[in-house]
Amino acid sequence: MRTVELLLDEAADLAVREAWRRLADAGLPSQARHRSPTNSPHLTLASCPELTAPIRYELAEVAAALPLAVRFTGVVRFERPTSVLAWALDCDAALAGLHRRVWEAVVSDSPPETLNPFHAPGRWSPHITLGRTRRAGAFAGRRVPELLPAPPLSAGFTTLRSYDTQTGALEVLEPRP
Repeated sequence: MRTVELLLDEAADLAVREAWRRLADAGLPSQARHRSPTNSPHLTLASCPELTAPIRYELAEVAAALPLAVRFTGVVRFERPTSVLAWALDCDAALAGLHRRVWEAVVSDSPPETLNPFHAPGRWSPHITLGRTRRAGAFAGRRVPELLPAPPLSAGFTTLRSYDTQTGALEVLEPRP
């Protein structure tokens, strides 16, 4: 599978990494423990089996729309099927519109059964993962928010990239010249 992701500006990236560090220091699941050189704070917009030429064409237009300002809204927890702790993002009109363009690009040239339904508009919950584990309820009943720094009031997404889950390769998706 290939993901389509947005990367944060430097200040927001550092804030997320500080949250990762604090979780790890407290012995909680943290993305800081993910030692891959490709691990960085990001927002996943969609995933698909392959970035075909038609999909790439559309994604180049999305890349041209960056940078994009966003607002963090606080801590959120998910249980599906892993336990996830994250900072949620305000899905304002600009972010929702960019996400819809990415979704429409991957839908246009991918078998429907290969797409993650959680990435579909209306179901997608924009967030930056802080910690994840297969242990159900890992973040429930804990005073985790008190461990974390406050999320940035605002941030910017600066780069569109894709991650290949088979090879581990990263690719920056550039706007057309």
